[in-house]
Amino acid sequence: MQTRKKIVVLSGAGISAESGIATFRDSNGLWENHRIEDVATPDAWQRNPDLVLDFYNQRRKQALNVQPNAGHFALVKLEEYYDVTIITQNVDNLHEKAGSSDVVHLHGELFKARSTADESLIYNMEGWELNRGDVCEKGSQLRPHIVWFGEAVPMMDTAIDITEQADIFIVVGTSLVVYPAAGLVYYVRSGAPIYIVDPNIPDISSRKNLTFIPEPATVGLTRLADQLIEQAQ
Repeated sequence: MQTRKKIVVLSGAGISAESGIATFRDSNGLWENHRIEDVATPDAWQRNPDLVLDFYNQRRKQALNVQPNAGHFALVKLEEYYDVTIITQNVDNLHEKAGSSDVVHLHGELFKARSTADESLIYNMEGWELNRGDVCEKGSQLRPHIVWFGEAVPMMDTAIDITEQADIFIVVGTSLVVYPAAGLVYYVRSGAPIYIVDPNIPDISSRKNLTFIPEPATVGLTRLADQLIEQAQ
């Protein structure tokens, strides 16, 4: 039996936006009427943990009511023919909801909470609320399991290792401006095709083997998945 080719997907906010999840970089630089500095940084947590907790509670509440879209399902379909790993910048669980089996979250996960005393203590959340007084087994306050601006990205080395194994690399729904995630495209081995699916094509002209698909994920990924499946048959 022929070994399956490895597809690695880097997904960003654009794919979730098509399901109705607000992106944090809208035209006025606000995220749901909040400055990023007030809700998504370690300083914000120190200054006003109640505001931060409430902000992510509202994000979770919203995420519970949205569903995966055709772009998410196109990636699931690829698993029938390829070894697929998704590296996502998104903190929602839409890839998992759709049925993708191998998802690496670079920037954390909305439906998990983490101890402020011991970063290795991470808990799955049942509902959408995380409040002051919710503590870990060591008695310390729980915080959102999110990589905030100014914090290290613990899964970055794992993501680099995965990217280096890619036979095919797909970028979808990301402008490739948020680092270090945006730098993953430069770890794709020479000769491996790179597909960029986004209405706004980023400037990475220094790379070879690029195919630009200037469409939203629901349209562009569906078409690309069909094309790749045809090649695999």
